[in-house]
Amino acid sequence: MNKLTTFIFLFVLSITALAQKDYTPAKENLENREWFQDAKFGLFIHWGAYCTMAGGGDQGIAEWIMNQKKIPISQYEKLPTFFNPIKFDPAAWVSMVKKAGMKYITITSKHHEGFAMYDSKVSDYNIVDRTPYGKDVIKMLKDECDKQGIKLFFYYSQLDWHHPDYFPRGNTGRGFTGRPQSGDWNKYIDYMNAQLTELLTNYGEVGGIWFDGMWDQWDANWRLDETYALIHKLQPGAMIGSNHHKAPIPGEDFQMFERDLPGENTMGFNQTGAISDLPLEMCETLNGSWGFNLVDQNYKSSKKLIQTMVKAAGYGANFLLNTGPMPSGLIQQENIDTLMVMGKWMDKYGETIYGTRKGPIKPLNWGATTQKGNTVYLHVIQLAEENLLIPNLESKIKSAVFFDDNSKAKIKVTEFGTMIHIPYDKRNPVDTIIKIEI
Repeated sequence: MNKLTTFIFLFVLSITALAQKDYTPAKENLENREWFQDAKFGLFIHWGAYCTMAGGGDQGIAEWIMNQKKIPISQYEKLPTFFNPIKFDPAAWVSMVKKAGMKYITITSKHHEGFAMYDSKVSDYNIVDRTPYGKDVIKMLKDECDKQGIKLFFYYSQLDWHHPDYFPRGNTGRGFTGRPQSGDWNKYIDYMNAQLTELLTNYGEVGGIWFDGMWDQWDANWRLDETYALIHKLQPGAMIGSNHHKAPIPGEDFQMFERDLPGENTMGFNQTGAISDLPLEMCETLNGSWGFNLVDQNYKSSKKLIQTMVKAAGYGANFLLNTGPMPSGLIQQENIDTLMVMGKWMDKYGETIYGTRKGPIKPLNWGATTQKGNTVYLHVIQLAEENLLIPNLESKIKSAVFFDDNSKAKIKVTEFGTMIHIPYDKRNPVDTIIKIEI
C-alpha cells in the first residue's frame, strides 16, 4: 500500500469505525439507488486464475476448483504463471454489454481463491505481479466503462482460501491448502479493508461493492460496521450489497438473491425471509457455471432468460446475468449470441422493463406486471386458455392495448376480478405484453 492510500485508510478507520449502526444513506447514494432500480439489467463477470483450469472436467466447478479438487496453495499458485489473456479487449466487452441492453457490469476483483484481478499493492498475489500478462484488467475495463457510459461494480470475496490470516478456517478451504493452523483474524480484516480502499480510491467512481463469502463463517467478527463505514466514507454514492443469503444488514444498500427470484428458494441458498424495501437484484448465469467451464454446455435459452428477467422486474428486481470469460480474454460466442438476442428484445420491449417498479400483481405462473407511473405492463409468458383472470386493480382502467400491434384488448371488470381476453393469434412466443393505462 502506498503512503497516500495508507493515510486515507487509517484516517477513515479512525473516525468511522462504528458509523454504520446509525447509517443514513447520502444524497448520492439515494440517487444511485434510483438509477440502479431504473437500470434493471447488468452483466456479471466471473474471471480469475481459475479460468485456466476450465472447470477441471466437471460441470459447475469453475471458480470453486481450488476447493473442490483440494489443490494446495503451493500448486495453485502456478496457475497465474500461465494466465495470459492477450485477446482481452475491454472496448469489445463494453460494446457487447451496451448492445445487450445492459446498463452496468459487476466483475470479480477477488474471488475465494484470493487472487486479485487488479494491481493491488497490499499483496503481490495479483494479475500484474504474478502473470505474464502483467496488466491491470480492472483499470482497463473501468476506463472503457467510463468512455461508454456503463457503471462498474466490484465483486469482492470476504472468504479467502489463500490468505494465512483467514483463521479460524471456515466451512470451506480446510485441510488441504497447506496453511498453518494459526493466524490473526483481525489482520485479515485489515487486509480486506486495505484492498477495498485501493479499489475505492484508485479507480474513480464505482457503482458499488458486491460482497460474497460471509456465509463461510456467519458468526465470525467480520467488523462490518467498520468495513461498510469505510466504503461509504470513501465513496458515499457506492452501493453495498452482500450475498450472505440472509436479510439485509444495516449499512447495505441493496438486497440480492442468488439464482432465485426474490422470496423463492429453489436452490437452497436464500434464507432471507421477507423481501426488504431496499433495491433488489437477482443473479443468474448463462449456463450452469459462474467461471469459464469448458465442459458445461448447459446453456439457458434466450427465451428462458428473458422470461426470468421479466419476472424479476415484476418483483422490482434487477437481473444480473453472468458470463465467465475464457483464459484468452474472449467471451464464449454462445454467450454473446444469447446476449444479442436479449438486446434485440430490449430494443423493442425495454419500455416495459427499464425505469419500472414492481407491478400491482405479484409474479405468478402466467407471468408478471411492471409499472411506470400510470402505466401497467401485463407480461403473459404462459397461458393455456384464451382468458386471464387477474385481481381488480385499485385504479380504474382507462385503456388496454396489445404492445406488439397497439390493438385494443378486451377487458371485463367483475366482482371476481378483471378478465382479459388474450386470443391465440395475439400471442408472442416469448412474452405477450398488454399495456394498461390506469
